[in-house]
Amino acid sequence: MKIVRAKTAGFCMGVSLALRQLDAALKTHEHAGALQRGTRLATLGPVIHNPRVIAEYAEKGVVCLNDASQARHGDVVLVRAHGVPREVEKDLLERGATVIDATCPKVKKAQLAIAAERAKNGGTLLLYGEVDHPEVKGLVSYADGDARVFLTCAEFEAVTLDPGREYFLAAQTTQDILGFEAICARAAERLGHDVPMLRTICDATRKRQAEVLELAREVALFVVVGGSNSGNTRRLAEVAEGQGIPALRVEDAGDLDPASFRGVAAVGLTAGASTPAEHIDAVETWLENLGASPA
Repeated sequence: MKIVRAKTAGFCMGVSLALRQLDAALKTHEHAGALQRGTRLATLGPVIHNPRVIAEYAEKGVVCLNDASQARHGDVVLVRAHGVPREVEKDLLERGATVIDATCPKVKKAQLAIAAERAKNGGTLLLYGEVDHPEVKGLVSYADGDARVFLTCAEFEAVTLDPGREYFLAAQTTQDILGFEAICARAAERLGHDVPMLRTICDATRKRQAEVLELAREVALFVVVGGSNSGNTRRLAEVAEGQGIPALRVEDAGDLDPASFRGVAAVGLTAGASTPAEHIDAVETWLENLGASPA
């Protein structure tokens, strides 16, 4: 069985930066003996969408807060790569926490672009993304809450558009580029004119999805490694399936079943932006051993 591993698989720049900031904060925290004094090092929500990575940091004493209201005076709280709404960061500071902003630079750029568009022209944000995703909630806050969020063309069709109102378009940074382009074209049709579009989908997402499209020409099955709660991992699988190639989403090699690969001559291997290289390596080794086994 041939195994084709995507060159872009694994951590993106934003995830790497966030984890480096968390590692540096953990080192400083431990050196100062703050853990023993009761001052906590925390993240607001999981720093990245990978349950296994989060569990490793929990073992080191990093607390995962579900809400800003759980922050205590003196806590050091790292804002994760997805970013947070502006009012949440303000809440943390008012509670006496020290905030480390580990928002992905691409997400921060999207936040500022949305804020700039609102300040310049006003208008309502039409946002292509997952309404409950932490990044989306942050992006909406930079539009002053004046936004309509949708994930599918059907959801967009259900959005009431007022021809007399100004709109602008943006997307969650990890969304499907082809889907966003389709939404932009449909918005122009519905309103009768082009709608200002902010190019907020990050290069890492574009490259990963483009590579899946390319590899789909030479494989019969994809294995996509990543956290079960990772949106960009899910979308890589959806891109493959959109080309008629089945995709198996797994968190590690233990989730794989040899029966899934019977009769498969070539398998593609890719991974979400929150997947450590060692997790991908382990899956690749499992596949190699499977391919080397007698039929």
